[in-house]
Amino acid sequence: MAISPTSPPYPAYPPAPGGPVLRHPHWWQRASVRYGALITLLALSGLVILALVRRQTGTEGFLVGLGLAVLPVPWLTAAFRWLDRVAPGPRRNLVFAFAWGACAAALIAIVANSFATRWIATATADPAGADTLGATVIAPIVEESAKAAAVLLVFLFRRRDFTGIVDGMVIAGITATGFAFTENILYLGTAFGADQLSGDSGIASVTAATFFVRIVMSPFAHPLFTTMTGLGFGLSAFSAPRQRARRVLLPFCGLLLAMSMHAFWNGSSTFGEFGFFAVYGCFMVPVFGLLTWLAIWTRQRELRTVRAELPVYVLAGWLGPAEPDALGSMRARRAARDYARHHGGKPAAREVARYEEYATTLALLRHRGRTGRAGADFVVREGELLDALWRRRDAARPALEYAARATAPAPARWAPPHPQNGYPYGYGYPAAPYPAYPAYNPYQS
Repeated sequence: MAISPTSPPYPAYPPAPGGPVLRHPHWWQRASVRYGALITLLALSGLVILALVRRQTGTEGFLVGLGLAVLPVPWLTAAFRWLDRVAPGPRRNLVFAFAWGACAAALIAIVANSFATRWIATATADPAGADTLGATVIAPIVEESAKAAAVLLVFLFRRRDFTGIVDGMVIAGITATGFAFTENILYLGTAFGADQLSGDSGIASVTAATFFVRIVMSPFAHPLFTTMTGLGFGLSAFSAPRQRARRVLLPFCGLLLAMSMHAFWNGSSTFGEFGFFAVYGCFMVPVFGLLTWLAIWTRQRELRTVRAELPVYVLAGWLGPAEPDALGSMRARRAARDYARHHGGKPAAREVARYEEYATTLALLRHRGRTGRAGADFVVREGELLDALWRRRDAARPALEYAARATAPAPARWAPPHPQNGYPYGYGYPAAPYPAYPAYNPYQS
């Protein structure tokens, strides 16, 4: 049965006397208390990890490692933000993910890896074997589990913002970017300290080699591993509520795949002299290309969903006729924001951007509802989004109408007859375009 768009929300009246009384939440259930506890936890983790890394690298090594490790962070963050441009999630989720990866996950990894490696070395009396086992078995399990905790927290407590594959990949990638940032400080700072003791410098130094391997060749390594976990959570969020086994098993499968890839990558140095380069060229690069293709395909799929789902709201009078096509094109969206910025300044451009985000979320919500994957709060959420769009219609509609006209394809034209080989109309037939057919409307009976 088709889902009809809701009518404009009516004001809520107070409950009648004698009705149910809403109880105030306990102090530990308040959002401010939870936010405060989370911020305190991340801040303490950051201070502890800062002290541990500085202790291992020294002050000078820490500053050098910090300066070099920060270089890939803007590029990786920008790549994930670009991927999330169709239906961007709140920035607070990305800030939390990066902070968790850089502070909490890094602290858990350093403490747990060091403890496990020392315990294995003491139990087996084989320090070299303990290091190899720690790098290929212990580290992948500990690190991927610590990073997956951030994805799990967003999945559980920010469920409205976690609705599909792209959301999972973005949260996981940002978390891994923060983790790699802290880990690179440690590795680069330690390498710099080793060069200071040996007197090496320049291209032949350990610092240069570490920088080339970790920053130039494989800045995407940790994001690539953890993206598998995010992919599992994204597929779980994309599943119907009745598919409980699938919703539970998919995140675990993604986590196991992330651990396996991480272990394979860490163990590449034991595969021979050229084992690292073989794994890099034959495994890491193809997998990275496959995930990039999947991310771009998913992004285009979301745009097609916007164009397919929003026309029903045009028929109901919530949206303008040109808006579905404009909102389903990244080029038209950008043109609408530029138009609003030119005529109304940055506040108008922000309103148009928010309008685009709400409209996209509405289209994805309706698609989930039409396919039986919406939650129990579908009607409430739909009403909230429609109300948010209605309050911004005065600023957004002129910009989107302009963008639709500016980005519309040029109409086909008849080619004028011209003499050719003695024939007045080419080869006897005038050049004519194919007949135009009306666009398909899935909501039109």
